[in-house]
Amino acid sequence: MPISAPTRRDGTPWDPKFIEAINEETCIGCGRCYKVCTHGVLAMMGMTEDDDLVPADDDEAERMVMTIAAKGRCIGCEACVQVCGSKSITLISAAEALAA
Repeated sequence: MPISAPTRRDGTPWDPKFIEAINEETCIGCGRCYKVCTHGVLAMMGMTEDDDLVPADDDEAERMVMTIAAKGRCIGCEACVQVCGSKSITLISAAEALAA
């Protein structure tokens, strides 16, 4: 079954971009992306001194970082990348997502 090309409300083509990665080195753990994502794609995690991911409430957590909890739930709205002040989120096109 062919996949129809998505369009905007005005009929112009829309190429959605889907979340692929979050750079844990540059993420400041502010939670803005988490707040705008209404589909449960993201989760806040703690990062230890040795750069190991641990639950956010773990005593070993030195800082917070955002992680991808459910990549398949991303709808391609790009809200997360628009609010990310540290430019830590990488998106890929629908064609790349289908090929992966």
